[in-house]
Amino acid sequence: MPTAIAVTSPDLVLPPHDRQTPPAVVQPLDTLESSLTGMHALIEQHGYVISLYPSSVSGDVTRRLHTVRSVLESDRIALLGIDLPPLGLALLAQQLRQLSVCDFSPGVLASSARLLAHYIYAGALLGSVAGLDRVPVSLKSHAKSWMPGAQFAVLANPRPQLVRVGQEELPGPEFGTRLLVAAGQPPSDWVTAELAPAWRVQGVATVPLPEESARWWGTSRLVEFAAGLYDVSVLYQLVSSVRREECHWCGLELIGDRCGFCAAPLPPPPSPSQGLPATAVRAASSVRALPRGAT
Repeated sequence: MPTAIAVTSPDLVLPPHDRQTPPAVVQPLDTLESSLTGMHALIEQHGYVISLYPSSVSGDVTRRLHTVRSVLESDRIALLGIDLPPLGLALLAQQLRQLSVCDFSPGVLASSARLLAHYIYAGALLGSVAGLDRVPVSLKSHAKSWMPGAQFAVLANPRPQLVRVGQEELPGPEFGTRLLVAAGQPPSDWVTAELAPAWRVQGVATVPLPEESARWWGTSRLVEFAAGLYDVSVLYQLVSSVRREECHWCGLELIGDRCGFCAAPLPPPPSPSQGLPATAVRAASSVRALPRGAT
């Protein structure tokens, strides 16, 4: 069975691209007992679970996730707090679901979340930036947001950017993407009529607005959007092109500089001045606090 991908609410579960894409699951559940039962069943069925949660989610949710992992005493649960807007996180979860049926190990899949997030262009069309605190907003923009009919295009990822609609253009991706659009109130066709052609997206899909979006953006007057890679072959090539390492703590494979499951950083290579023989370095790096796959 593929590694399970979990999100914190049902509105972060996007429709699959095809029949091969597994569904996402929701964790935590309403009570601690149901969360424990559900997570244990996921581990038994899938072996490993990668749980994504937005950085804006309430502390009760994150505490329950960490409590579940602590009570189960399992090293097969990766808890990844992602600093993406809700729709961007939903897109990232969809990409991981696509890759979960490929031949990547759970460790590589979990640590690829940070890599894939870098290629997601997540933003929103806002009627006001007065409550926006996750993207730098100038005093001038704050003042203009009180003007009737003012609209701002904000990009939160990969590089924060804020422009006034009709006066500046929002920089977009330089590679082929599919655009997701979630409309709030009041509705607007600016994203589909102007932004999508300017970004030369290869498709547009309308999805429901996540409940967390209003809190993340500081207003309910928004249209959220997220553009990212959608072809599983391109996603596979991107992840497989990165050098793989072995986590010196839990022994899982990883890409990048941090393990997605135990969060241990990749140690720097020993300098020649340390005088350690190669056999000692290999022996030290093979020590793990937990056996591979232990629960």
